[in-house]
Amino acid sequence: MTDMTDISIEFAGLKLANPVFTVSGTCGYADELADFMDINSLGGFITKSITLKPRKGNATPRIVETDAGMLNAIGWANVGLDKFIEEKIPILENMKTAVFVNLAGHTIKEYVAVTERLASQSAVAGFELNISCPNVEQGGISFGTDPKQVKDVTSAVKKVCGEKILMVKLAPAVTDICAIAKAAVDAGADAISLINTFTAMVIDTETRRPVLSNRTGGLSGPAIRPIAVYLVNKVYSEVTKDSGVPILGMGGIRTASDALEFIIAGASAVGVGTANFIEPDCALKIIEGIRQYCSRSNITNIKELVGSLSQGQ
Repeated sequence: MTDMTDISIEFAGLKLANPVFTVSGTCGYADELADFMDINSLGGFITKSITLKPRKGNATPRIVETDAGMLNAIGWANVGLDKFIEEKIPILENMKTAVFVNLAGHTIKEYVAVTERLASQSAVAGFELNISCPNVEQGGISFGTDPKQVKDVTSAVKKVCGEKILMVKLAPAVTDICAIAKAAVDAGADAISLINTFTAMVIDTETRRPVLSNRTGGLSGPAIRPIAVYLVNKVYSEVTKDSGVPILGMGGIRTASDALEFIIAGASAVGVGTANFIEPDCALKIIEGIRQYCSRSNITNIKELVGSLSQGQ
């Protein structure tokens, strides 16, 4: 008997082979991951944050493991826009997987400048607007905590995207995440990605100092997954379900079961992040696990699962 299971998806108009992305900041510019897995097997790939000028990022140490997760305070370390176009775009041009570039900046003008330069690049399918990073001194998360600022930066970037998809990445630690999501959607976001990391701290009890040179970092990994699933479901139920704007759900996904939680909660696609550091090819195992789940559950199209959470006890 032929398996008729279809796990391909349409994400903001893009036809993708499956719903699994790798998350920004965990796989560099794509070539770093190529030795461990076939990147073209992914549904989508998101580059690390790209800024107008090169950034060294925060001083080390800037990563520390913790129970069921890790803290990072990388601080947008990247080669900068010019070198990204010169050295990394040629690599991305050879990829069949949909590539999203994570955009970062301190001002709306910087976000717009980076987007304008990349909007004409055929290797780029879309952008992930990073307005929720907790590890930089200005910009970053400050844009993502106020609905008006979210609307302003999203609108400005959308105007220069051309035909590219604009996905806005939301911060979890806000008073009303639905108000933030609605502001992004109203300003023209084609998709929403959530959640970004939580600001957290690890202390060395011998020195009584923070382990990270930045004092704090962004907490990711399995520790945040239940919160992420809840927030995805909340945004889906109250904002995106009626508008049809897809959600890329992320936060502690390690297995196919983890990914399926997000999809049932309302995510059209999922992003694998911290788990890549432990098992670089785990995204491929998650893809196969989703396929097997759908097959044994007689789900012929994965769209049937999106937002299928039962309201009963």
